[in-house]
Amino acid sequence: MVKHVEPDQILIKMPSLRAVKAFVAAAKYQNFTRAAEALCVTQAAISRQIRELESFLDVELFKRSGRAVELTEAGVTFYNAAYLSFVNIAQVSQRIQNNKKGKQELVICCSPAFSAFWLSTRLPSFFAENPYIDVNVVTTSNFLQMEPGVYPDIFINKVSDPREGYHSIPLFYDSIYPVCSPLYLKQNPDIATLEGLTNATLLNLTPYGRSQVAEHVDWEVWLDSQAGGGEIRLNRDRHLFNANDYTMLIQMVLNHQGVSLGWNHLVVPMIKQGWLVRVGEVESVYKEKLHYLTYSESKQEHEAFCVFKKWFLDIIQEEKTWIGHVSSNT
Repeated sequence: MVKHVEPDQILIKMPSLRAVKAFVAAAKYQNFTRAAEALCVTQAAISRQIRELESFLDVELFKRSGRAVELTEAGVTFYNAAYLSFVNIAQVSQRIQNNKKGKQELVICCSPAFSAFWLSTRLPSFFAENPYIDVNVVTTSNFLQMEPGVYPDIFINKVSDPREGYHSIPLFYDSIYPVCSPLYLKQNPDIATLEGLTNATLLNLTPYGRSQVAEHVDWEVWLDSQAGGGEIRLNRDRHLFNANDYTMLIQMVLNHQGVSLGWNHLVVPMIKQGWLVRVGEVESVYKEKLHYLTYSESKQEHEAFCVFKKWFLDIIQEEKTWIGHVSSNT
């Protein structure tokens, strides 16, 4: 007897993918004609597909005024979901095609600051040595609740084993010290002392929206670590600028606008280039959490991952960013 399969309710309730594709193009360009050009079809075909989708959903997706179109509230909601789904499908398709052509790809997830200040300055050497490996970098400040469909091969952050099926290699602790531009130090030589530092214009990293990036270290926390049981207070009469975007703070430092705390592994390249200088001789090492290279166990035998892991760990060793004795099972 032939066993009948029950209707798949998810697939049955799905609208036409061709209609969704036309809608995404029209929503992206806010224009049916431009959407038609982007998909190499006629404007009439775009209009027909969108009418079909609106009929299926029983809701208007666009407000129409002459040639201009604008998404309705329902249209915005549907576009956000549909566009993300198409991006995921396109990326997976590209990876499959690349693998067939002998090209390999790694998806690396890290914080915006690590991407901007660590990876961007070092990846060119990796590309030069490994032209057959493509790297796709995904940045986030929310490692534990990422968008659906995002499955990085590698995480570089301070969360050990963030997902089931991943394994973490410990890297280094945070070493933090004040940094500024050479010009700012020349104009404010007193900041070389802790007392002088508290009277400087301080650029402060706040914890808002960063709870899953790292434990919080701001100027008050850092100064407390230098007090040795005493107390070092900020001069509240001086300007204190707060932001949760570390990239912005460093750019302000480069523009001679004040002093920021510098995470050693992020600011070392700029110090070597002479764009930044350390302020004073003091630093704090925070051993509450480590940085990790976390990888999908399904990738541990893949050539691209093995090549990247060796390259990455070799650089960590060469730059001596390891602090203390941290064992790693590489």
